[in-house]
Amino acid sequence: MTGMPPHTHVFLGRQPILGREQQLLAYELLFRDGLIATGNRAEILDPTQATATVIANAFTELATNEVLGPYRGFINVDEEMLFSDLVEALPPQLVVIEVLESVEPTPEVIARCRELRSKGFSLAVDDVVQVQEAYRPLLAEADIIKVDIMRLGFDELSVLVDTLKPFGKKLLAEKVETAEQLEQCQRLGFDLFQGYHFAKPTIIVGKKLNPSQIALLRLLSLVMQDAETRDIENGFKQEPGLTVNMLRLTNSVSSGLQTKVTSLRHAITILGRQQLQRWLQLLIYTTPKGGNAAANPLLQLAATRGRMMELLADRVATRNREFADQAFMVGIMSLMPTLLGLPMEDILAQLPVALRVKNALLERAGQHGQLLNLVIATEHPDDPELEEAIERLPGINLDVVNDCLSLAFSWANHLAEEKPDDF
Repeated sequence: MTGMPPHTHVFLGRQPILGREQQLLAYELLFRDGLIATGNRAEILDPTQATATVIANAFTELATNEVLGPYRGFINVDEEMLFSDLVEALPPQLVVIEVLESVEPTPEVIARCRELRSKGFSLAVDDVVQVQEAYRPLLAEADIIKVDIMRLGFDELSVLVDTLKPFGKKLLAEKVETAEQLEQCQRLGFDLFQGYHFAKPTIIVGKKLNPSQIALLRLLSLVMQDAETRDIENGFKQEPGLTVNMLRLTNSVSSGLQTKVTSLRHAITILGRQQLQRWLQLLIYTTPKGGNAAANPLLQLAATRGRMMELLADRVATRNREFADQAFMVGIMSLMPTLLGLPMEDILAQLPVALRVKNALLERAGQHGQLLNLVIATEHPDDPELEEAIERLPGINLDVVNDCLSLAFSWANHLAEEKPDDF
């Protein structure tokens, strides 16, 4: 196997995989090429090398819990990687081996897949768009069949699903980009879903706020205006489900506290207004009845954005607490239009945010806007804007971005208290 080019940085991304209730179940771990020391893009032509890099980043350089938390990781393998010893070094309970469409289903490949399954590994077959006779033995060995829905019309997709169902495997719809596609795939009987519809947020037109979200925006406004504790507590009492989630989030992430938070008043007193404001911002992304907040992929994405922006802000303006706090707010609030179905202007009209926070959210202006551009670029493989965003910010390079991203993954993953249901 060829080594990485000298001075090349590598970057590890992840894309969520969801269940039928749009709950987060797993991530596909994504490799992207990085920047070499001169600032030019490194061309990585060897897919085996790319997969080895993902494995090294996810399971050696980064602690597994930082990358995956309680979720499983799908890892792409070509034929060379499928037969390598490196695959067998992976923890079977944490990964799904995703066999790329470029792998020919030879008898040796089928035997190798059978061997890996006997060792406890789960297998997925990638980018299925038709069922050729030669591929039936490979599909029979898989646990999950991934269907590239973008390459098929609805009628073709329906016929393919009918052909695949007798195999008795979990069906995963990949490249789901619209709510209409999601609904169609659910109707056809897909079990798992992946695509930019979940990982690249867009505003949902015509959605109305539920009472809990209205209450949270009101509470957030009170905290930002430094209202009396009793007024904040009374606001929570009208929405008991929010109180449950508030305490869960606070206890999940605030591991540095010497005592466990047991009541809302206790949380307000112990945390202080700054931390309370943060949890309220996160709480907007949770369900109001005390369900598993971490199962919401939008909460995971918002938490990762906020924490990563805070960490990067500390590199741009060292020891400037206000700058870092505002960066966290920009990251969290950047996804509120997606969640609430409202334009950012309408959301900001209800909250007394600082001018540079407002400008960053509305116009991507200032250093907070540049930080937001950088963080969003890390969410999509091969986004050319990542390099440009790094160059605009002092004290930031790809090593710093990777370090901050792994810490942000870890922080967001700690929102999860329960392991999600398996496939």
